[in-house]
Amino acid sequence: MESLSPIFNSKHSKPRFITIGEIMLRLTPPDFRKIRMANTFEVSYGGSEANIALSLANLGIDSTFFSVVPDNSLGKSSVRWLRSNDVHCSPVILSSEQETPSERLGVYYYEAGFGIRAGKVIYDRKHSAITEYDFSDYDLKALLSQYNWLHLSGITPPLSASCGDLVLEAIKTAKELGMVVSFDGNYREALWSWEEARNYCTKLLPYVDVLFGIEPYHLFKDPEDPSKGDWKDAIPRQPSREEQEFVFKKFVEAYPNIQVIARHVRYTHSGSENSLMAYMWYQGQTYESKLLRFNILDRIGGGDAFASGIMYGLMKNYSPLDTLNFGVAISAIKHTLHGDGNITDDLTSIHDLMDMKYDVKR
Repeated sequence: MESLSPIFNSKHSKPRFITIGEIMLRLTPPDFRKIRMANTFEVSYGGSEANIALSLANLGIDSTFFSVVPDNSLGKSSVRWLRSNDVHCSPVILSSEQETPSERLGVYYYEAGFGIRAGKVIYDRKHSAITEYDFSDYDLKALLSQYNWLHLSGITPPLSASCGDLVLEAIKTAKELGMVVSFDGNYREALWSWEEARNYCTKLLPYVDVLFGIEPYHLFKDPEDPSKGDWKDAIPRQPSREEQEFVFKKFVEAYPNIQVIARHVRYTHSGSENSLMAYMWYQGQTYESKLLRFNILDRIGGGDAFASGIMYGLMKNYSPLDTLNFGVAISAIKHTLHGDGNITDDLTSIHDLMDMKYDVKR
């Protein structure tokens, strides 16, 4: 692996990673069945931030997850699952009935796609513990001072007003402490409108070092006159390198604090087969990954695996191109695993995929 001028400087010689978000119970009909046909469900746990904490922990990074779960069997089981994958969970709050009256762990149902049939998600996460908890007196500085990398996503803020305040305060506190901050907009239309997401997530950009994706953010051609449009509006979902570089440059012109921007581009051939490649901006240059085509066992968590792969490459001082190809490779591997979590601890298999090696290891 070639080396790169690190995001981690000498002060950050060893990454200590933390992320904040919701972990949910996932229920999936077996054998690619539709929900209306199911009489049993497979149980697992997931959530964007939890998935990233788990993926990095499996790769050997010191990784911690902060959330609120009910103090009951479901909440404790979700924490046990993370701990079994080497994620530190000591900050997780097991909330009482007085703190979170509904005593709920969020739930979602995932109907896996197959062939021409697309997958589907149904959420049942209202009044979950993290949405009812009052964070107004929580000491974020005491929590974050133990770490040097904070990751957040655009999924947590719309869960409740308290969650929105928590994310904004966390990202400001992280920058005061000199932490590396990564953010993934991760838009979910079931949680808030496009404009609500853009308005909120744009407020976070001045604090971000590593940005995943180019939406949902305002990148106005004229901040004084939004009617003139957004620089991203004419960019296709599957842009050329030149089109993507144009947008990257507009981001760093508006927000020079951003050191890395990475986004993956998906080509959907069917519900069971996709291709994936990615672009990354680093130190004034746009890098383009290899294109990987693969069959899908489980679609959920692929984007989280990509983000974790980029972070791992940056933490381990990989070259920009190796970092990008590592992110694409680990995301492709995640699509071959059941569940949200990218339980991949074999670096050799990821490096082999980067080099297009598919032989059985004997």
